[in-house]
Amino acid sequence: MPAAYEDVSFSELLHHPAATARRLERVRALRLRRRDAGDLALTRADQLEQDSTVVDFTARLLAGLIRTENTAALRQVLPDALPWSVFLPEDDVETMLTEIADTARGAAALENLAPVALLLAQWRHSAEIHADPALHAALTREPEGDLGAAPEPEGEGEAGKRRRR
Repeated sequence: MPAAYEDVSFSELLHHPAATARRLERVRALRLRRRDAGDLALTRADQLEQDSTVVDFTARLLAGLIRTENTAALRQVLPDALPWSVFLPEDDVETMLTEIADTARGAAALENLAPVALLLAQWRHSAEIHADPALHAALTREPEGDLGAAPEPEGEGEAGKRRRR
């Protein structure tokens, strides 16, 4: 299997497009470094299609395991895939698995993995909170005393005020 990717400057692609593209014969993708913006990735279309097929299969397999309530196997391997999941309460693990399956199916159908990455980041943050007893206590304790009046939402204008009356 070729290496995952190589770093290449964006200007190298602009100055030597054919030679830069030939590098895709040795690697799966090229990471195009840019000075004033986020990096880009260059990959072959067939590689992108293969990756999409694998993601779609994985999402459907995961969703099927969860839908058939065969979560014992998933729970057993979850710490290998997401080591931080050991800090989540049992009920949260069930919720997370369901959310991951649903989100992965939808993301695969849209060919956009960003929702899965966002969901995993959110669950990781939840695990970080559960792993730190002081942080968990600070975030879950009830506030003391009266917190005062809630501020009026900004930018509602007269129309918003009339609707509330």
